[in-house]
Amino acid sequence: MFVSGSGLRGFEMFVANYVTVSFRSPAANAAFRLLVIGSTTAIVFVIVYVPLMTLLFDKSIGPIYLPIVATAIWSAFRAARGAEKYLAKAAHLTDQSDNQLDDQAPAKPSEVLIRRANLDSPADAAAVVAMLDAYARDPMGDGKPLADDVRERLVPGLRAHPTTLLWLALDGDRPLGVLTAFVGFSTFKARPLVNVHDVAVLPEARGRGVGRKLLAAAEEHARQTGCCKLTLEVLENNTPAKGLYEAVGYRQAAYAPGAGGALFFVKPLE
Repeated sequence: MFVSGSGLRGFEMFVANYVTVSFRSPAANAAFRLLVIGSTTAIVFVIVYVPLMTLLFDKSIGPIYLPIVATAIWSAFRAARGAEKYLAKAAHLTDQSDNQLDDQAPAKPSEVLIRRANLDSPADAAAVVAMLDAYARDPMGDGKPLADDVRERLVPGLRAHPTTLLWLALDGDRPLGVLTAFVGFSTFKARPLVNVHDVAVLPEARGRGVGRKLLAAAEEHARQTGCCKLTLEVLENNTPAKGLYEAVGYRQAAYAPGAGGALFFVKPLE
């Protein structure tokens, strides 16, 4: 008596299919497959080889052998079932642990989109007002919200101004920041310039490079339109903003040697 190679391959495929359906964990599948094949090999050895040797060399122990075979088969079956339950539990715990790790992993921030704002769009107009109001409330802004009449006049005034430039930073449809700028003119260079008037990023969006991307968009526009420089003002104690501006190439304005750096003065008319 012997088992053909095709029969063994068919049995192995049956085992592989069974454990693949039973477990989602590849490690559990492999372990259970080895266990079943190993147990089956032992059972085949006991059932086929030992009785054959007994019949050939010692026929007196045949009746005693039957209970031994039955016990071996029963023990192998119990071991396989116990292993199946253990491996199934291990696979479940592994999957559960993986799911918990996935749930605890911080979500990656989505890509921030920088684009020109269209003040004829109600959504863009509302986003510009919201971002500038958030900037006004900031301690490094005006320390208080925009007045109601300013909010009402802001978009019409920006739309009417002939050189207004506006960029929005968006995460999907959610605004994260704004840059407002206006075109000026350098009499020393006889060329236009871009004055960056506001760079505002929501506190919860800071640290994602939003301000840097807004400044890059304004710089690209200035280069494309033949401007000689970009200018901006920054509060002396706004250390994070100063660090950003210096990192992308801004410096305190200085012209003639020995004249010192430029200072920003203002004379309110109201």
